[in-house]
Amino acid sequence: MIIQLTNANIYDPANNKVGVTDTLYIKDGVIADKQEVNGTVDKTYDLKGKVVMAGAIDIHSHIAGGKNNLARLMMPELHRATLFPAENGFRAGSSEPTMTSFSSGYRYAEMGFTAAFEPAMMPVNARQTHLELADTPIIDKGAYIMIGNEDYFMTLLAQKADRRTINDYVAWMMDATKALAVKVVNPGGVNAFKFNQRSLDLDEHNQHYQVTPRQVLMTLSRALLDLGVTHPLHVHGCNLGVAGSVRSTLDTIKGAEGLPLHITHIQFHAYGDEGEKGFSSGAAEIAEAVNSNPNITVDVGQIMFGQTVTESGDVMHQHAASKHAEPKKWVCVDIECQGGCGLVPFHYRDKDYVNALQWAIGLEIFLLVEDPWRVFLTTDHPNGAPFTCYPHLMRLLMDKSYRASFFKHLHPEAQRMSNLMSITREYTLEEIAIMTRAGPARILGLTSQGHLGAGAQADVVVYTPNDNKETMFAKPDYVFKDGTLVAQNGKVVASVMGRHCIARPKYDRGALKGLETWYDKYQGMHINNAMVKPEDFGDYEDIRFLEAHCQDRHDGRSTS
Repeated sequence: MIIQLTNANIYDPANNKVGVTDTLYIKDGVIADKQEVNGTVDKTYDLKGKVVMAGAIDIHSHIAGGKNNLARLMMPELHRATLFPAENGFRAGSSEPTMTSFSSGYRYAEMGFTAAFEPAMMPVNARQTHLELADTPIIDKGAYIMIGNEDYFMTLLAQKADRRTINDYVAWMMDATKALAVKVVNPGGVNAFKFNQRSLDLDEHNQHYQVTPRQVLMTLSRALLDLGVTHPLHVHGCNLGVAGSVRSTLDTIKGAEGLPLHITHIQFHAYGDEGEKGFSSGAAEIAEAVNSNPNITVDVGQIMFGQTVTESGDVMHQHAASKHAEPKKWVCVDIECQGGCGLVPFHYRDKDYVNALQWAIGLEIFLLVEDPWRVFLTTDHPNGAPFTCYPHLMRLLMDKSYRASFFKHLHPEAQRMSNLMSITREYTLEEIAIMTRAGPARILGLTSQGHLGAGAQADVVVYTPNDNKETMFAKPDYVFKDGTLVAQNGKVVASVMGRHCIARPKYDRGALKGLETWYDKYQGMHINNAMVKPEDFGDYEDIRFLEAHCQDRHDGRSTS
């Protein structure tokens, strides 16, 4: 099947095509050169006056895993009798904060997103997470494995294991769980919670293992660099949601010593403690630090107003936040000596001082970080808001007049504590294309995504320009996934199976004898049973894996 898209107004920053009118060719699901088509075209779309971008990519969205199922069970009142067409009839969906895997794929595709990544996969839950991702239609997907709080890793640090051993462990964990990247949540702090510590700052010792969060961060960051994993350590830092957390975040950036770090949902780590209420914006300091340190990338974790459910591996924070639950119910669990999980339903309100300032802080960070290649569009779905809020968020970033009109309705004291109205920047279409397409693909090492050059996956989105950018981005005219038209005018018209994106750094299996013993003794299973295998996907015969490139680098074997 050969498709021709004529008169396309292309925004493809990865290939230096911005506002360029050109013709795109799709052949067998891939972007093709004109020469490859050889004059044969099966279908033509005239896109005169339209804007064309690659499919959007969400680098941080909680769409699969055990915590999602707990949230669905905890909040049955949010479910609605929503039906989605399926191969053999219809399947039920659910409301936005506790969306099912099936409805997640549909909602993303309808907005022009063709990939999304689960950022908090527990090793013991890896198989279930991948099965849920396999049940998520249309979009490409993947998961980041959580390392940095499990007892085995903490024991390695406490015993001062050599760099080679650490690297082999991290690489094996990625391979065994079919992960694309590594995430750490409240490094060492989730583990410390089990020993009755209720907070843990960057250089404070876990009282059981005598290991600091800084040691965890530096060890994991160096390991990923040694192993050649493209995506830097994905960091959920210390003191999430705490007034004064900006200091820990700035210390983390400074303490990285030039090593690559990606700080996730940084809005939740950008709070000062100034003013009468002891809660203020640290956005300007955070943005200055990001601008000055090219090794640092961030996603924002923007909050939006309304009901949601917060889901996090940071059981320490979720326990502290449980008193704010709305409605009044919450769950915190320890997971097999590997980490924790906390779920707290929450309603963000524009008339609440703290919530209103959180909203402003996120936008301040977006607008003050200068390089759109190093800041990414997220709401930390569903923690800050459901991902379906993205079109509204894009309008806030692209339209300062609309932003100002919205700002006027916030809590008046929050308005006085924010500098948002002094920031006149408006995101351009090029910057949106970078932040939601080219940038995420580059930082994840997905060379066939995020652009419209020859050889790229034919993930193509067509928009009708509109002064109201929310209207423009909410319902694209056409969404192609691997060359198949999957959505039209904001409605899914066909379903395909996306890929599972993984990374497989090299490691020495023979160096993992201690890990095998640990699994036998503490996990109640043989280590081989912890590995996700192709045969685990028996009900999903068309599942496909896409392997991100891992560079050959020094692996630490000669350095202790």
